[in-house]
Amino acid sequence: MKILELKVPPVAVFLAVVLLMYWLKEISPALLITVPFVKVVSAGLTGIAVFVAAAGIYEFRKAKTTVNPIKPESASSVVNTGVFAYTRNPMYFGLLLIIIALGLWWQHLSVILCGALFVVYMNRFQIKPEERALERLFGEDYVDYKNQVRRWI
Repeated sequence: MKILELKVPPVAVFLAVVLLMYWLKEISPALLITVPFVKVVSAGLTGIAVFVAAAGIYEFRKAKTTVNPIKPESASSVVNTGVFAYTRNPMYFGLLLIIIALGLWWQHLSVILCGALFVVYMNRFQIKPEERALERLFGEDYVDYKNQVRRWI
């Protein structure tokens, strides 16, 4: 299914997953989970998500390279500072944390499982094709970075 590689912007994938989560919450039987202080936990996760994603954008801007996920071949450098020293995909990780936070907020197990769908899709159709493009562009520098830093966290 190469046709989907680098075609759907990650934010659109995120929004589709959130809509699926809402729909599942509305139509599926209640598989409620209970988390103490669920609203605090959800808000905290969302705050962390926004911080991590914003830190990734900041590092890209600081390095004067593209943040366009559809055109990884436009990258001008391997960014391995700041949040990129801990995760190769802070913006995607931030979106995943928001998905998890929404699932907790709604306290519905089936919607939390949508996070797994997001990870599988992103790995196959976004991250792996990005990594191939970055390896072609930066060669051993990017391979070394990949070997030192995890994909998600």
